[in-house]
Amino acid sequence: MQFIDQAEVEVIAGKGGDGIVAFRREKYVPAGGPAGGNGGWGGSVIFRAEQNLQTLLDFRYARIFKAPDGQKGGNGNCTGASGDDLIVDVPCGTVVYDKETGEEICDLITHGETFCIAAGGKGGLGNKHFLSNKNRAPEHALPGLEGEIKQVRLELKLLAEVGLIGLPNAGKSTLISALSSARPKIGDYPFTTLIPNLGVVRRPTGDGTVFADIPGLIAGAHQGVGLGHEFLRHIERTRVLVHLVDLNAEDPIQDYVTIQQELLAYGRGLPELPQIVALNKLDTGDREFSDFIKEELQEITDHEIMTISAVSRAGLDQLLQRIWEILDTLNAADEAAKQLEREEARRAEAELLLTVPPPHLEESVE
Repeated sequence: MQFIDQAEVEVIAGKGGDGIVAFRREKYVPAGGPAGGNGGWGGSVIFRAEQNLQTLLDFRYARIFKAPDGQKGGNGNCTGASGDDLIVDVPCGTVVYDKETGEEICDLITHGETFCIAAGGKGGLGNKHFLSNKNRAPEHALPGLEGEIKQVRLELKLLAEVGLIGLPNAGKSTLISALSSARPKIGDYPFTTLIPNLGVVRRPTGDGTVFADIPGLIAGAHQGVGLGHEFLRHIERTRVLVHLVDLNAEDPIQDYVTIQQELLAYGRGLPELPQIVALNKLDTGDREFSDFIKEELQEITDHEIMTISAVSRAGLDQLLQRIWEILDTLNAADEAAKQLEREEARRAEAELLLTVPPPHLEESVE
């Protein structure tokens, strides 16, 4: 499947139906009066998050999305039918931007979440609305209004709690294949992985956690060098980063520094994410050398450092256990923050109620 994570489309809401000029023509009704109905509303264009979609590939071939127009009004004060809304499904994690201003319009994360991108035009008024004492037979109506037209840019940011980062050939694809049922392409040459790979890793409780293998990070990635500029955005939604460092590399210390510099340069909260440094390929290296690299790294970073082998699975259980502990801590902190917000909301509501006098006091004052 081709992975497309950016697209540009035009959305056109439906035009409102025109109001009409009509009069009642009934036997035994000498002065029927105006009876022109209003036009119906134009349909709106609504984006909806769909969990079964994984890429923006559909938007590569369909670039214009137009909702139906509203129908014009009818005789007998009948309002025209409104145009149906156009529902456009996008993958969960899609961010919609205004192409002209660059402003974020919406961020659709949860399955089924919707947002009206372009509102339909209002239907025009029929001549019945212009009846007055001075004008008993109005002969004009209003046309329907045009619907909104927008040029939008879509960006897909993968929804994964754990992101695997590192230089090409650090072993990210091997690790995600060892931890989950994902089967990414694996090779002994740089840039084997050209698209982000997702894998679901089961916790001891049975719950699944999504891991993402983020490819293409090299020096200068934040400036568009290599593939990193295309995929750095996918790390923004992760909660924990696992930084893989190849122990067989020419300079593992410099490899670690290179990736950390890219995260700092890209910003957007990535440097603040909890991070575990995993020294990989222990099965093909020297234990004393790996201990030396670990000691050297501990001199320059506060991140937790672990030694693993994605091939032989050495250290993977310990790595997963640490990831679960970090996620549990983050979830507990989130729940505590939500509980605090609920308590503050209840406190504010109680204070507001105290300012309202009881009904019997108001009656006594009168």
